[in-house]
Amino acid sequence: MRWVGLVALWLSALSLNALCAGTGNAQTPSTGRIVTIADMPSAFVAPRTITIWLPPGYDAGVRRYPVLYMHDGQNLFDATAANFGVEWGMDEAMTRLSMLRAGRPAIIVGMASTDARYREYMPKGVYDRLPAAYARMVRDSHGGEPLSDAYLRFIVEELKPRIDRDYRTLPGRDDTAIMGSSMGGLISLYALGRYPHIFGQAAALSVHWPLVGAGVAGDVPADAPAIVVAAFSAWLQDSGVDPAVNRLYIDHGTATLDRYYPPFARAMEPVLARRGWRTGPAFQSRTFTGTAHDERAWSERVDIPLLFLLARPDR
Repeated sequence: MRWVGLVALWLSALSLNALCAGTGNAQTPSTGRIVTIADMPSAFVAPRTITIWLPPGYDAGVRRYPVLYMHDGQNLFDATAANFGVEWGMDEAMTRLSMLRAGRPAIIVGMASTDARYREYMPKGVYDRLPAAYARMVRDSHGGEPLSDAYLRFIVEELKPRIDRDYRTLPGRDDTAIMGSSMGGLISLYALGRYPHIFGQAAALSVHWPLVGAGVAGDVPADAPAIVVAAFSAWLQDSGVDPAVNRLYIDHGTATLDRYYPPFARAMEPVLARRGWRTGPAFQSRTFTGTAHDERAWSERVDIPLLFLLARPDR
């Protein structure tokens, strides 16, 4: 979709500070309102903090909003709560797009990760289709079997109904998106395939294609891309995902942990193309040469997937 790239380049060239106070490392939201649910209980996974960002004008109006669900919610709005002291600056990013009328305003729901992050974000349907030796490598590096099906049930059966009940949402598939980075990218892609009738679109930044823990990503066998892609291909074949209605954005950098991803991404693109995802309104795949695997890198390019996920119908 040509306008996505053009608007993204335009945004990067603007002095965004002139549009919106604050930076990607701000400690408090500059606009909108944040609601926190501490230790939300679940029948499926351990309790966790949920952070809900309501866009400017929400409290004074009656309109309904699309909803973007995001993993690693502690890293989205507040640098003091973020794992590495750097936040994505999602409130500032959403405000920029709204001020430029480049994307629809949305409610953001951040789900904090737990000590079981690797296991909760590891796609079980893909894991189940791996050869035994590679599955063992994944399991050993994650500390156990995947818990992703339970994690997605938490989002779909407990969290989303609560958000739709308590806030003015547009609850349908076309207005519900999911996004994350690294392992959060994997679980976002998995959510799209596991619940294509719930999530209309997903964005997966720095997708952790090797599947194994970050510490052993460089130790996978030479045929790891072929092994992983075969598992993904088999899982996609059995999923209900439909490129005619489910939209997907993926990307990766080429530095630090991201340096392991290009061979996997190159091998995945033909698989996605055969499923019907070709560059256009329903699919974007990007490479950010020289870009590292960290919150700062993701915050610096988050406008691009946001434009994709929240495109205005008239653009």
